[in-house]
Amino acid sequence: MLITVNGKQVDVGAEPDTMLLWVLRDNLKLTGTKFGCGIAQCGACTVHLDGNPVRSCSTPLGTAAGTKITTIEGLSADASHPLQKAWVEEQVLQCGYCQSGQIMQAAALLAKNPKPTRAQIVAHMNGNLCRCGTYVRILRAIERAAKSSAPAKKEA
Repeated sequence: MLITVNGKQVDVGAEPDTMLLWVLRDNLKLTGTKFGCGIAQCGACTVHLDGNPVRSCSTPLGTAAGTKITTIEGLSADASHPLQKAWVEEQVLQCGYCQSGQIMQAAALLAKNPKPTRAQIVAHMNGNLCRCGTYVRILRAIERAAKSSAPAKKEA
């Protein structure tokens, strides 16, 4: 099956009912997208389909066909996306496991609403879980990225 991932069309050789997460990780070796819960409840596996955040652990490959899939690796090749910079500046990372999903969820928000209020950020990020509890740092990083004068890069 042909799909477009991070701006490149690839033939993944997987069945349409294979979950997108496993195609990304196992077939394409894009391991930035993490397996968390497997039931679309934690957000660690969040990627974008045509700019919309989805849980790749519960998205069949067939559903993703014909869309532009963006993973954390496709958000920015050199970690220059304002969110990635803000994540470092606000020292968000602890274990780091949920962070690619957190960043992808936040990137979808900022692409649609470049200057969200704190309440809008909280509402949009609800459902992306962090076992380390860095929620305050995550909020600050998203607010910092929103205030950044650098324009967000377009998705692949």
